[in-house]
Amino acid sequence: MHNHEPNSYDCPFCFLLIGGETPLDSPRDIVLRTDHATAFTASRWWPNNHGHVLVISNAHHENLYDLPPEYGHAVHDVVREIAIAMRAVYGCDGVSTRQHNEPAGGQDVWHYHVHVFPRYHGDNLYGSDPLSEYAAGEQRWVYTDKLRDYFDSPRRA
Repeated sequence: MHNHEPNSYDCPFCFLLIGGETPLDSPRDIVLRTDHATAFTASRWWPNNHGHVLVISNAHHENLYDLPPEYGHAVHDVVREIAIAMRAVYGCDGVSTRQHNEPAGGQDVWHYHVHVFPRYHGDNLYGSDPLSEYAAGEQRWVYTDKLRDYFDSPRRA
């Protein structure tokens, strides 16, 4: 419908879903995976909101316009699970979600995804820019492990 993905596009999220690894994304970053959606710790961080998570559809759909309902529902369900887990293990004061479509909407990866940010009073998320350097795996995995432990916990229900 309204697509901007180049013909030769190698989708980094699809690569991650099949087990591919880059300095920015690794299967080790995956926090939760369902039949239709996957959540992983993002490598791009904001100054006061470390450990934010991306939730993606497990099938390649560029944006909201192309997303079939079963994938949209699955992504939203995982977004909710991640938000609840963040509140439980990050000690954050709340969460924010955002999703971008097309270049004018701020989309820069051509695979549908939703950002889930931990929020803290006075964190200035929307008034700040992302950090210039990406978070290394060792930095991301501190947050990944916290979320994974939450999902693996028998006390969660």
